[in-house]
Amino acid sequence: MNTMAALALTQNLRFTPAPPLKTLKQHQRPNPKTLKITASSSSRLSGRKLRAAVIGGGPAGSSAAEALAAGGVETYLFERSPSTAKPCGGAIPLCMIDEFSIPLHLIDRHVTRMKIISPSNLTVDFGSKTLKSHEYIPMLRREVLDSFLRSRAQSNGANFITGLVTDIEVPDSYSSKPYVIHHTVNNCKRSLAVDLIVGADGANSKVAKIIDAGNYSCAIAFQERIKLPDEKMEYYHNLAEMYVGDDVSPDFYAWVFPKCDHVAVGTGTVCAKQNIKGYQRGIRERVREKIKGGKVIKVEAHPIPEHPRPRRVRGRVALVGDAAGYVTKCSGEGIYFAAKSGKMCGEAIVKASEGGEKMVSEEDLKREYLREWDKKYSNTFRFLDLLQRVFYGSDVGREALVELCGDEYVQRMTFDSYLYKKLASGHRWDDLKMVLNTFGTFMKCKVVGREMEALRLSAKRVLF
Repeated sequence: MNTMAALALTQNLRFTPAPPLKTLKQHQRPNPKTLKITASSSSRLSGRKLRAAVIGGGPAGSSAAEALAAGGVETYLFERSPSTAKPCGGAIPLCMIDEFSIPLHLIDRHVTRMKIISPSNLTVDFGSKTLKSHEYIPMLRREVLDSFLRSRAQSNGANFITGLVTDIEVPDSYSSKPYVIHHTVNNCKRSLAVDLIVGADGANSKVAKIIDAGNYSCAIAFQERIKLPDEKMEYYHNLAEMYVGDDVSPDFYAWVFPKCDHVAVGTGTVCAKQNIKGYQRGIRERVREKIKGGKVIKVEAHPIPEHPRPRRVRGRVALVGDAAGYVTKCSGEGIYFAAKSGKMCGEAIVKASEGGEKMVSEEDLKREYLREWDKKYSNTFRFLDLLQRVFYGSDVGREALVELCGDEYVQRMTFDSYLYKKLASGHRWDDLKMVLNTFGTFMKCKVVGREMEALRLSAKRVLF
């Protein structure tokens, strides 16, 4: 969360739910031999449309498939397990409701209050005074959102295949020969030839490995879904909580986010993944009284990329979402950027191919997709990377972060950035005041940090 400006919700949002997903029947699945490519790269196709495979049916893949199919590209969307979803806090920015026409009935909770709790248990109420009357943070379940986006992609013409991609044949560089997707459907081997691929298959992307997109660091997120007694659940009716401290994560934050009938309690780390269960015990201890009597109904863990991959386009293959590394530091947000990157990539391919009439090249993908993405979002990712290094590296920094969050100007700037996905432009003198307050807070919190360390040492001497 870190920048937001006022975009009011459309009051009369209309959307007709898409029909249920249908898996392609045997006679509908094309054979690789039926795709004959004789045109040179970037030339007009004869007697057929451009054919694209999107691998991965989360927000990134579904948004890409929808844009491609709606734009005239013959599109195949692969998802190996439609019934499961990536473990996720489930918060999305307000602007995503309108931008992606998300039906309001999919939203479980309208969060209007956040509490941020420091290592010394300093608590700041974040949002109750600074959110406008129409503003809130939408909370939903990934399995619900993912299913909806896949269905909508199909209703726009994408062919949905429930299958596991096992291998991809990659043509020689600069060749216009097809990529061949080998996959299994109900334990039967299948193959599909396509002109291009959009890799949306998550942090452990098979597509990224096949095109040698380069390695990147991954964090791990771990969360438990906990069903609370009614009176405990009422406390989290419109409230989300974030906890920081070495006890819950050495380089990130822990959370309690409300869902439809339960809360998600979790944490994440990149530098101490082997200790993730210990940090989960830490957040459970911090919220022990608030979740007392609750029952764990699901345990989830998943890798989260820490930065964009070195290569996100190679040949006629483009990476989007987690496969490309589009998760922000500091906030750990990925849903919006996944959907946005998929949509931008799909629209870029439609534009470069003139509605599926022309072959596309690596240069087309870099020009229409990658450069536009970097121009729009690279500064945001760098800024949030800096914030994480400054504020999450020690308890001193975390104390400073929480104290700063008590400032109403800081809160307004943060919400304007997060809710509307643009770096908010503030007022010069208020910005200068915020910088000076930051320095002052760090100096003050260094004292707090020393006092906390002395307290820990004293406790050890008493115990041992």
